[in-house]
Amino acid sequence: MKNKAELVFVATPAMGHLVSIVELAKHLLDRHEHFSITVLLIKPFFRPSYNLYADSLAASESRLRYIHLPPPPPSEPAVPKSPEKFISDFVESHKSQVREAIVNHVLSSSPPTARLAGVVVDFFCTAMIDVANEFAAPTYLFFPSSAAFLGLMLHLPIRHALIGTEFTVSDPNSVTHFPSYANPVPTSVLPAFLFNKHGGYNCFLNHARRFIETKGIIVNTFEELESYAVQSLLVSPESPPVYAVGPLLDLTGEARSGSDRDKILKWLDEQPMSSVVFLCFGSVGCFDPPKLAEIAEALEKSGHRFLWSIRRPPPEGGLAMPTDCGGDYEGLLPEGFLKRTENRGMVCGWAPQTAVLGHAAVGGFVSHCGWNSILESLWFGVPIVTWPIYAEQQMNAFEMVVDLDLAVKLRLDCRDERGGGSGGVEVVVAAEEIERAVRGVMDGGNLVREREREMRDNSREAFMEGGSSFSSLTRLVGDMLGREKLGIMKILS
Repeated sequence: MKNKAELVFVATPAMGHLVSIVELAKHLLDRHEHFSITVLLIKPFFRPSYNLYADSLAASESRLRYIHLPPPPPSEPAVPKSPEKFISDFVESHKSQVREAIVNHVLSSSPPTARLAGVVVDFFCTAMIDVANEFAAPTYLFFPSSAAFLGLMLHLPIRHALIGTEFTVSDPNSVTHFPSYANPVPTSVLPAFLFNKHGGYNCFLNHARRFIETKGIIVNTFEELESYAVQSLLVSPESPPVYAVGPLLDLTGEARSGSDRDKILKWLDEQPMSSVVFLCFGSVGCFDPPKLAEIAEALEKSGHRFLWSIRRPPPEGGLAMPTDCGGDYEGLLPEGFLKRTENRGMVCGWAPQTAVLGHAAVGGFVSHCGWNSILESLWFGVPIVTWPIYAEQQMNAFEMVVDLDLAVKLRLDCRDERGGGSGGVEVVVAAEEIERAVRGVMDGGNLVREREREMRDNSREAFMEGGSSFSSLTRLVGDMLGREKLGIMKILS
């Protein structure tokens, strides 16, 4: 029996990052039996849903080995002026733990002739490139967002060499040209961290500078979806080899099941086909009562059936995450709303998103435009209404609406950056605007719906033999195993 090619994965402690990087590991094992993969898990301060999912991984996927890293020396976490810098610094503080895990749990348990074929790091984990270099192992970057946003990241060092500072909002109507976007990008949709003077911008700039040190970048997308962006990366002299191997999805929904799964699916079973609009805003997305009141009014006036996932906002001024309502919406929703809509709507806490999107009753999806959610909507052919909230979600919404014509626009911008330039002021979306978008996605004659169905077929064909993601994964496996290109298909057969 041949020796195993050892791979080590280092994941950012966030659900959207961990789910997709674990799916990548599963695909690699499916494609070649001589990989041995160890996933190093960093425990976050304040994400209980992440911790529960991480704890359940070993039971659900026995082919992978999971190592929970010991935490660094305790410190009193302060409210960060840049969440992105906070996460990056927190991950970097685990460098010695990653080094020790490789020595004590990976190399020590492998045959003497086994080799460390590579270290796969999430893009918040570029500090671990230093650890891989100590073992003379190649590093591969895993990028869980879009190819277009990867192109923006790779362009940051080039722009910084010319401008020398973070982005500004002196002209809110200005645009920026990025090689990976087909259209000029308005300043209003750029992520808040690009304006952040307290480490956010420099944090991403430093990550981007390290991307080019890797042997390749693995992107959770597929070429048929982002043909313009992927091609721009393949011809870019600034980019290492790029492997578009998506969509990488947790289709079982184990990461986001929730306790109300059976109740939700039973309710959907009772609804007509394509009649329900699903509103869900991710593990971090939440709204205060005045914003919830606008959504409630819009849903009530629209007349459409709805399934609405609501998270209770955390206390202000802390590091806590939104929490599940546990069926108690007191103080959150307008008085009488649940009673007035009980025959055509359901409000829930944590929703089994993939199971809901895959249900025949669901005809539209009001989403925060996290990249995983976008890929899931495409996989099931459910058209999205764009309501970005944080991170790079505004860029995702812009690409889906403007570059790809694959979503119904509610908002592309969720903040007024003129409120300070380090996060801005969150915009209140009026009920009339929400109602108009809901009707736009649910009413008949929707061209976006037809485009989504076409992309649904493309997303599934990408993984079939000869498909774009199948071929890209083949090239990646060949590179990791150090094989010549001409021999790759023979190796994998």
